[in-house]
Amino acid sequence: MTSQHTPAAVTLCRDPRAFTRLREEWDDLQRRCASATPFQSHAWLDSWWLSYGTSGRLRVVLVRRNGRLIAAAPLMLVHRPMPVLVPLGGTISDYGDVLVDDDHAEGALAALERGLRNAARHAVIDLREVRPGAAAEGLYDHWRGAKRQLADSICLELPAEPMDDLVKRLPAHRAQRVRAKLRKIDSLKIDDYGVGEDEVPDAIGHLLRLHELQWRGRGVTLEHLRPRFAEHLVRATRRMIREGNASLIEYRQDGEVVAASVTLLSANLSGGYLYGAHPGLREQKVDVATMLLRHDADFAAATDRRVVSLLRGQESYKNHWRPRAVTNLRLLMAPASWEPVLRLHAARAQARRRAAETVVSRFPAAQEWRARLNDWRADLRSR
Repeated sequence: MTSQHTPAAVTLCRDPRAFTRLREEWDDLQRRCASATPFQSHAWLDSWWLSYGTSGRLRVVLVRRNGRLIAAAPLMLVHRPMPVLVPLGGTISDYGDVLVDDDHAEGALAALERGLRNAARHAVIDLREVRPGAAAEGLYDHWRGAKRQLADSICLELPAEPMDDLVKRLPAHRAQRVRAKLRKIDSLKIDDYGVGEDEVPDAIGHLLRLHELQWRGRGVTLEHLRPRFAEHLVRATRRMIREGNASLIEYRQDGEVVAASVTLLSANLSGGYLYGAHPGLREQKVDVATMLLRHDADFAAATDRRVVSLLRGQESYKNHWRPRAVTNLRLLMAPASWEPVLRLHAARAQARRRAAETVVSRFPAAQEWRARLNDWRADLRSR
């Protein structure tokens, strides 16, 4: 019997220590899944669990053929109030997905669907922030039960081109202003410095202090100020830098760190995750977003990635670059007998989304309250 026809073995991992030990084969599987984003890396997910996981709730479905891992679904059980299986990574991750070996996709998806139906006999599976083209779409197509597809967050994306080429995409008057901003940055002698693995704890400390300072009085996301987030970011970034899946850049002026940013990387995608900048840069008329994008775009192009993702949110400074708006998907699946429960869960999700959009559109200050509401929900989900 050829390896393609060898039956796949499906197991359920509920032990966090066993999940930690999956590191090497998980990373190998991620490299064989072209659609994977940095948020599916073992470094990110294992670190997230250490900071945010709840004892007894881990549910990771694993598919192996001839001992080789060919598919995985990293999930956690929550109650809202019905049992729901949600992706590891939570609200601090911009993309959620499963992993599937591209060379064994059909068989791997069939086995993963079988394993998830068994794991979700009395639960709804709620896969949030699924990027179009993700492996989870194949799982959804294979699902033999109740299912529903909803819209989730919008992410903005640019082609992975050098900054000079991105500027050429702009109208002439806009391009002229951007070039002037870049010359301003160069004239101030702001240098970028790639932080090494051993320097990560201090550099993340600088970044988070600058992030808080930059947003002070303007509705900072409270989760970014909490020790558990800092611990996760240090742990994950340190390992991801070592493995080539992240970069941490400090921007220095006269030897002083005036800005810092974390960019997460996968084979085809680069995503600027979080940054902090000293308010004094605004006084010097430095366009921080342009400074950061220049580094990320040039790096992504030089390393043959395809997409520079601006991640979730449609802030005005992002739209200046004429990005492509990509709507993430929310994929709901459940056993056929749970069709009424799934319909109720979907209806509640749609109602919350409509209410949030209405409030934000009518009241500009609601952005701050929406961030605080998301913080509150994150707290509830982590319990």
